[in-house]
Amino acid sequence: MEHDGVDDRLAARLAELRAERGWSLGELADRSGVSRSTLSRAERAEISPTASLLNRLCAVYERTMSQLLSEVEAEPAQLVRAAEQSVWTDSASGFVRRSVSPPHAGLRGELVEGRLEPGADVAYDRPPVPGIEQHIWVLDGRLDVTVQGETHALGAGDCLRFRLWGPTRFRCVGERAVRYALVVVAR
Repeated sequence: MEHDGVDDRLAARLAELRAERGWSLGELADRSGVSRSTLSRAERAEISPTASLLNRLCAVYERTMSQLLSEVEAEPAQLVRAAEQSVWTDSASGFVRRSVSPPHAGLRGELVEGRLEPGADVAYDRPPVPGIEQHIWVLDGRLDVTVQGETHALGAGDCLRFRLWGPTRFRCVGERAVRYALVVVAR
């Protein structure tokens, strides 16, 4: 999903989520740690939110990033063709996220392909949903993942699995991009 209105639909959904809770921009800023002006600009689609910003909002709204992004897409089908998989890019961090198997009613798992450019470093200050289960399988390249204060150096073929309770960090440490599969299992 490139710029076919996804930013506008995402902005509208973020405003809708805040309105559903009856929160002011100030209340959301207090809960998320994101400035009111940034939140306002994101809700008006004046800026494209970064992965870190979306993660903070997902934590406040108690949903995964995939769940949030799936809410702004068309109704998901059982078969997800490669050409139909939504792609979201955080150009500020060099992170590209492909929703290979997006969340679907009645299914607990989802599959995401991540790609980080050389030197890319993405940190999340909290999990989108505390205790969520994740499996990271490196397909190509090298990735350092820090979970609960411990850094794991992963190479092609390595798999790291855990329940997420605190901050995480993903760093591409090689001289070429890293590609990995992320399996997220909802409770």
